[in-house]
Amino acid sequence: MNILLWVLQIVLGVYFVGIGYMHFNIPINLPDAMGWMYELSTELHYFSGAAEILGGIGLIVPGLLKIQARLTPLAAFGLALLMLGAALYHLQRGELQNIPTNIVLIAVCSFLGYSRLRKYSLG
Repeated sequence: MNILLWVLQIVLGVYFVGIGYMHFNIPINLPDAMGWMYELSTELHYFSGAAEILGGIGLIVPGLLKIQARLTPLAAFGLALLMLGAALYHLQRGELQNIPTNIVLIAVCSFLGYSRLRKYSLG
């Protein structure tokens, strides 16, 4: 189980750092499903981008370095909350095709946070 959790931490960490970076450097020609990124306010881009980058780093670095490893479940729960906000944002805009991804990310981040907090602590 510990190996599975580490795989999830690394995959999600890299994913969130990449998506967070994209909030600061929005690529041209994004697919239609990501067209919302062009309409997001600058402040929300900066907030969500910074939160995703910090959360992604928080999934990997504390456990890897064994320094403040209790931050890993907090990062996972924080990212789950961020994805809940993203799902609500897409719901109010009628972008229903984006919500299943948010729900999966909420579930996986919550599972990871709970597992690292209660059952398979890093510290």
